Amino acid sequence: MKTLQIILMLLVAVEHLYFLVLEMFLWTTPKGIKTFGLKSKEFADETKTLAANQGLYNGFLAAGLIYSIIYKDIRTSIFFLSCVIIAGIYGAYSTKKMKLFYFQSVPAIITLILTL
Repeated sequence: MKTLQIILMLLVAVEHLYFLVLEMFLWTTPKGIKTFGLKSKEFADETKTLAANQGLYNGFLAAGLIYSIIYKDIRTSIFFLSCVIIAGIYGAYSTKKMKLFYFQSVPAIITLILTL
């Protein structure tokens, strides 16, 4: 793997670790509520289990990317970058927030192109 690939993959992994923290631990805080544009603290409290589940999945994406860097496994990196891209596309589509696509999918797309 080339240095630029590794740096970009780490960037994508760190981004997903940040999502993990936001969704698993900060969902009901003012930071989490503002970040995700939640209706209210009550709504955040009602949905915190679902958010924690989402956060866990983001952690798995980060773990897969970190694994692929450590073991220089191109196939694994292609798989997890593709998962990140699909998650970003679906997230943007389902929430009608294009910002999700730009923050989640675009860095992974760039990294995937460099990887291929």
